[in-house]
Amino acid sequence: QVQLVESGGGLVQAGESLRLSCAASGRTFSGYAMGWFRQAPGKEREFVAAISWTVGMTVYAVSVKGRFTISRDSAKSTVYLQMNSLKPEDTAVYYCAAGRVLAQTINQYSYWGQGTQVTVSS
Repeated sequence: QVQLVESGGGLVQAGESLRLSCAASGRTFSGYAMGWFRQAPGKEREFVAAISWTVGMTVYAVSVKGRFTISRDSAKSTVYLQMNSLKPEDTAVYYCAAGRVLAQTINQYSYWGQGTQVTVSS
């Protein structure tokens, strides 16, 4: 049974940083891509960043490039999202996902976590 468990969300002020973690279990994720998505109230879920588990290739949404960094620790089966210079518009529930392709589209990801809330105050 695949499980993705996010942690690290919270309330911060604009300009501060947070690091989200996603602990993966239940299968071998070698060959998979791990992604972070977010959903703000009243908006559709959107892509944030993704990384290929084996090679470490990354892709970012334009809105977070240069501020967010995705990484993975294979020994811990954990993916991280380091978020710097946070803005109020980054406020959302952040979801971790796993899929077979390094992609920016929701339907390419088969497994999802329950989400963690990030709130950035101005």
